Amino acid sequence: MFRRKKKEEQTDAPPAMETSDSPVTEETGSQAEAGAAEPAAAAPESQTAAESSPASTTPAGSATKGRSGNRVQKVGTVSSDKMQKTVVVRVDRLVLHRKYRRYVRRTSKFMAHDELGATIGDRVRIVETRPLSTRKRWRVVEIVQKAAK
Repeated sequence: MFRRKKKEEQTDAPPAMETSDSPVTEETGSQAEAGAAEPAAAAPESQTAAESSPASTTPAGSATKGRSGNRVQKVGTVSSDKMQKTVVVRVDRLVLHRKYRRYVRRTSKFMAHDELGATIGDRVRIVETRPLSTRKRWRVVEIVQKAAK
Protein backbone atom coordinates (compact mmCIF):
# COMPACT_ATOMS: atom_id res chain seq x y z
CA MET A 1 0.00 0.00 0.00
CA PHE A 2 2.76 2.47 0.93
CA ARG A 3 6.05 2.45 -0.85
CA ARG A 4 9.30 3.70 0.48
CA LYS A 5 10.92 6.75 -1.03
CA LYS A 6 14.16 6.21 -2.81
CA LYS A 7 17.21 8.32 -2.13
CA GLU A 8 16.71 10.22 -5.39
CA GLU A 9 13.16 11.18 -4.32
CA GLN A 10 14.37 12.42 -0.94
CA THR A 11 16.72 14.88 -2.62
CA ASP A 12 13.69 16.37 -4.45
CA ALA A 13 11.98 17.23 -1.11
CA PRO A 14 14.25 20.16 -0.07
CA PRO A 15 13.50 22.25 -3.20
CA ALA A 16 9.78 21.96 -2.37
CA MET A 17 10.53 23.32 1.09
CA GLU A 18 12.61 26.10 -0.44
CA THR A 19 9.71 27.20 -2.64
CA SER A 20 7.45 27.56 0.41
CA ASP A 21 10.20 29.36 2.31
CA SER A 22 11.31 31.41 -0.70
CA PRO A 23 10.02 34.76 0.69
CA VAL A 24 11.97 34.10 3.88
CA THR A 25 15.16 33.28 1.97
CA GLU A 26 14.77 36.43 -0.14
CA GLU A 27 14.46 38.55 2.99
CA THR A 28 17.43 36.87 4.62
CA GLY A 29 19.38 37.26 1.38
CA SER A 30 18.75 41.02 1.27
CA GLN A 31 19.52 41.28 4.96
CA ALA A 32 22.67 39.24 4.48
CA GLU A 33 23.89 41.91 2.10
CA ALA A 34 23.28 44.58 4.73
CA GLY A 35 24.97 42.58 7.48
CA ALA A 36 24.55 39.08 8.89
CA ALA A 37 24.84 40.12 12.55
CA GLU A 38 21.89 42.54 12.47
CA PRO A 39 19.03 40.01 11.95
CA ALA A 40 20.36 37.76 14.69
CA ALA A 41 20.53 40.66 17.14
CA ALA A 42 17.10 42.01 16.18
CA ALA A 43 15.22 38.74 16.77
CA PRO A 44 16.04 38.33 20.49
CA GLU A 45 15.11 41.95 21.18
CA SER A 46 11.65 41.47 19.68
CA GLN A 47 11.14 38.25 21.64
CA THR A 48 12.18 39.77 24.95
CA ALA A 49 9.91 42.75 24.37
CA ALA A 50 6.96 40.44 23.63
CA GLU A 51 7.68 38.29 26.70
CA SER A 52 8.11 41.23 29.06
CA SER A 53 5.00 43.13 27.95
CA PRO A 54 2.37 40.55 29.15
CA ALA A 55 4.08 40.23 32.51
CA SER A 56 4.21 44.00 32.98
CA THR A 57 0.54 44.52 32.05
CA THR A 58 -0.81 41.84 34.40
CA PRO A 59 -1.22 42.52 38.12
CA ALA A 60 1.20 40.92 40.57
CA GLY A 61 -1.37 38.35 41.74
CA SER A 62 -2.03 36.97 38.26
CA ALA A 63 1.52 37.02 36.93
CA THR A 64 1.62 33.22 36.74
CA LYS A 65 -1.66 33.20 34.86
CA GLY A 66 -0.20 35.43 32.13
CA ARG A 67 2.70 33.14 31.41
CA SER A 68 0.84 29.85 31.38
CA GLY A 69 -2.35 30.83 29.60
CA ASN A 70 -5.82 30.48 31.02
CA ARG A 71 -5.86 28.02 33.88
CA VAL A 72 -9.06 26.65 35.34
CA GLN A 73 -10.08 28.32 38.59
CA LYS A 74 -12.69 27.06 41.04
CA VAL A 75 -14.10 28.41 44.31
CA GLY A 76 -14.98 25.93 47.03
CA THR A 77 -15.09 25.20 50.74
CA VAL A 78 -12.26 23.53 52.65
CA SER A 79 -13.59 20.26 54.07
CA SER A 80 -10.35 18.86 55.52
CA ASP A 81 -7.03 20.33 56.59
CA LYS A 82 -5.50 17.36 58.41
CA MET A 83 -2.56 17.01 56.04
CA GLN A 84 0.57 19.13 55.93
CA LYS A 85 0.34 21.85 53.26
CA THR A 86 -2.65 20.08 51.66
CA VAL A 87 -6.37 20.76 51.96
CA VAL A 88 -9.40 19.00 50.53
CA VAL A 89 -11.68 21.51 48.78
CA ARG A 90 -15.34 20.71 48.10
CA VAL A 91 -16.72 22.45 45.01
CA ASP A 92 -20.52 22.46 44.60
CA ARG A 93 -22.32 23.09 41.32
CA LEU A 94 -25.96 23.02 40.30
CA VAL A 95 -26.94 20.80 37.37
CA LEU A 96 -30.32 20.72 35.70
CA HIS A 97 -31.87 17.24 35.96
CA ARG A 98 -32.77 15.99 32.50
CA LYS A 99 -36.01 14.25 33.45
CA TYR A 100 -37.39 16.26 36.36
CA ARG A 101 -36.17 19.73 35.26
CA ARG A 102 -35.02 20.57 38.77
CA TYR A 103 -31.57 21.72 39.83
CA VAL A 104 -29.54 19.05 41.60
CA ARG A 105 -26.41 19.78 43.64
CA ARG A 106 -23.28 17.95 42.48
CA THR A 107 -20.15 17.95 44.60
CA SER A 108 -16.55 17.42 43.55
CA LYS A 109 -13.61 17.13 45.93
CA PHE A 110 -10.13 18.32 44.99
CA MET A 111 -6.87 18.05 46.89
CA ALA A 112 -4.99 21.34 46.74
CA HIS A 113 -1.56 22.52 47.84
CA ASP A 114 -1.97 25.13 50.57
CA GLU A 115 0.79 27.58 51.50
CA LEU A 116 -1.67 30.15 52.92
CA GLY A 117 -2.91 28.14 55.90
CA ALA A 118 -6.59 27.62 55.08
CA THR A 119 -8.73 25.89 57.73
CA ILE A 120 -11.98 23.93 57.66
CA GLY A 121 -14.91 26.05 56.48
CA ASP A 122 -12.86 28.65 54.57
CA ARG A 123 -13.96 29.64 51.07
CA VAL A 124 -10.88 29.38 48.86
CA ARG A 125 -10.01 29.89 45.20
CA ILE A 126 -7.98 27.05 43.70
CA VAL A 127 -6.18 27.03 40.38
CA GLU A 128 -5.09 24.15 38.19
CA THR A 129 -1.37 23.37 38.28
CA ARG A 130 1.12 20.67 37.38
CA PRO A 131 0.83 17.33 39.23
CA LEU A 132 2.30 17.81 42.70
CA SER A 133 1.56 14.27 43.90
CA THR A 134 -0.63 11.32 42.95
CA ARG A 135 -3.95 13.08 43.63
CA LYS A 136 -2.89 16.70 44.04
CA ARG A 137 -3.20 18.85 40.89
CA TRP A 138 -4.55 22.11 42.36
CA ARG A 139 -3.08 25.01 44.35
CA VAL A 140 -4.80 27.44 46.73
CA VAL A 141 -4.42 30.95 45.31
CA GLU A 142 -6.40 32.99 47.85
CA ILE A 143 -8.69 32.65 50.81
CA VAL A 144 -11.92 34.35 49.69
CA GLN A 145 -13.68 34.20 53.06
CA LYS A 146 -12.52 32.94 56.44
CA ALA A 147 -14.73 30.51 58.36
CA ALA A 148 -17.05 32.01 61.00
CA LYS A 149 -16.06 30.85 64.47
